[in-house]
Amino acid sequence: MLRQPLSVQAIRGSPFFIALAAAGVFALAGCATAPVPPTQALQAAQSAISNAEQARVADYASAELTTARQKLLSANTAARENRMVDAEYLAIESRTHAEVALARAEELKAKAVNDDMQQSIATLKQEMQRATGVRQ
Repeated sequence: MLRQPLSVQAIRGSPFFIALAAAGVFALAGCATAPVPPTQALQAAQSAISNAEQARVADYASAELTTARQKLLSANTAARENRMVDAEYLAIESRTHAEVALARAEELKAKAVNDDMQQSIATLKQEMQRATGVRQ
């Protein structure tokens, strides 16, 4: 049995076409909505900077902390200018720089403690050698 081709009028009136057109309208409407501010990313960046400041990171990794602050300022500016994608990206960068600053500071603090321990061990070894030398 041969099927007759559907006419344009028949296609336009079909429920499938109406549903497809409605889906297209909703998809376009979704694209037209205003972007949502990245408040969570901005708060996470601010929190990371605050944590770094409380840990006195500026004494050890001030360059990284300064970069984190600058990125956060840029993120807030981008959000005010409705550049939400840029704002989120900059907020994530800010948080990352603050976390790097904190890690760098912890590394340098640990290195200082290790250096002190090594110096103490060297002093104890010298004292032990001196004490051993006196007995002989």
